[in-house]
Amino acid sequence: MNQMVKRIIMSVLGVVICGISVGMFKFAALGIDPFQSLMSGLDAVIPIRFGTLYIIVNVVLLLFALIFDRKKIGIATFINLFLLGYIVEFSQGLCERLMPDAPLWLRVVILLIAIVILCLSSALYFTADLGVSTYDAVALVWSQKQSKLRFAFCRVICDFVCVAIGVALLLFSGQSITEIFGSVGVGTIITAFFMGPLITFFNVHVAQPMLGKPKEK
Repeated sequence: MNQMVKRIIMSVLGVVICGISVGMFKFAALGIDPFQSLMSGLDAVIPIRFGTLYIIVNVVLLLFALIFDRKKIGIATFINLFLLGYIVEFSQGLCERLMPDAPLWLRVVILLIAIVILCLSSALYFTADLGVSTYDAVALVWSQKQSKLRFAFCRVICDFVCVAIGVALLLFSGQSITEIFGSVGVGTIITAFFMGPLITFFNVHVAQPMLGKPKEK
């Protein structure tokens, strides 16, 4: 199969799997991924529609990528911007229809599966190199500009900062601990500390071999 065709398939597949995983996060209600935690905090204190706020934040991050490394912007970036939300809604709705009143143990299982496939999806469209989401571009650009820092470390720092800001904004807005836990919970903490290493693992052992690349250590 032609390399470009492989890269396009990997990009589209990565975005679709990412949307499915975020929908599973929202269904599990045990904490969403770090970027969505930040968005929840911003949404709680900025009095505009969430959709408009989401676009504004992503435009800011898009400008960052365009200034520092525009090669990170491509077809996958725009597929992510325009399709991800709809895939998330479909995935969450499907889980709710198939597993109504899911017990805690099942929600924990769904959360763990979501974390794994979210990291797999990121590795697929990172390696395809046809553009990444605006948030993913931040850690990628940082790690490449600072050659002494590994991507996994940069991603952990970016995720931790998003979680910290999200929690601070939710507390400032006066939300209860129960409400905050739905947005920033155990799932958020796990992804903040383990997404970077897991993405690196899937990149080396799954995504690169799909393109016939030698494994990078």
